[in-house]
Amino acid sequence: MSDETTTGAAPRLSVRLARRLGGLSDRAIAWLFVGPTVFLLLAINIFPLIWTIRLSLTNYRANRANADVKWVGLRNYERILTDPDIWNSMQATAHFLIWTLALQVLIGFGLAYLINKKFKGDNFWTTVIVLPMMLSPAVVGNFWTFLYQPQIGLFNYGVAFLTGADPSSFTMIGDVDLAPWAIVIVDTWMWTPFVMLICLAGLRSIPDSIYEAAECDRASKWRQFWTITVPMALPFLMLAVLFRGIENFKMFDLVVQLTGGGPGSVTELTSITLKREAFEKWRTGYASAYAVILFVVVFGLASIYVKALNKVKER
Repeated sequence: MSDETTTGAAPRLSVRLARRLGGLSDRAIAWLFVGPTVFLLLAINIFPLIWTIRLSLTNYRANRANADVKWVGLRNYERILTDPDIWNSMQATAHFLIWTLALQVLIGFGLAYLINKKFKGDNFWTTVIVLPMMLSPAVVGNFWTFLYQPQIGLFNYGVAFLTGADPSSFTMIGDVDLAPWAIVIVDTWMWTPFVMLICLAGLRSIPDSIYEAAECDRASKWRQFWTITVPMALPFLMLAVLFRGIENFKMFDLVVQLTGGGPGSVTELTSITLKREAFEKWRTGYASAYAVILFVVVFGLASIYVKALNKVKER
């Protein structure tokens, strides 16, 4: 085929396409472009959810694909809600969520407030603070496991120096009471920079004219902080809490790297229990019911929280 024929066919094809699209409404053209994306989202998100709900009503086991599948109804949900081990993992997850969010919000907002003052070298210190969140959870888990070692762990020697205890007899990972706090410390160290960046964006979005007007009214720095800084940065702070809350609710890899999250452990979070039921005990139907319950809990709490966030934004 000659070049002239090829170059002539392209304009004719574009003219035909333009004529066809010209006969469609704006709504039809919009669905023509959005339709494939909507179909892909339904295939990736909605279908697995419906399939999981279906499996949760059966006794299906993934390692026995050829076995007869029995319909058990809501029996899996009843067993989950009456299982004390499930409630213990829920309690461990709640403990982890509350303390990590509290520490990350306080430290992250404090760091953002200090860096927002724009002192000499603030860009350098911002880069240094952000470094932990750039690392993978596997690297962070191995790094802090080394720091927590009873014999050579630098963290143990630091605590021993402050308390006067023997560093070889002190361990956080192996101690039942201290193991949850070991995870809280590591997660706070890793993800406080994320909260700091969001809070810093909120602080720098506050116009300087508001502070100038407050100074003209002879408002103290303390009053400016509580009446201007906190209210205007609150939506950004709540957004950071939402992101970190959802991520920490499904925390898995960091906990496994640090403690292993063994059965009945105080560090066995809901995600670890779900993995054990699905891929170690192979109770797929039971694990599917557990996944549905976790989804409803997270979706419900997130929906309530987003409504509260929208009300704060409207003020």
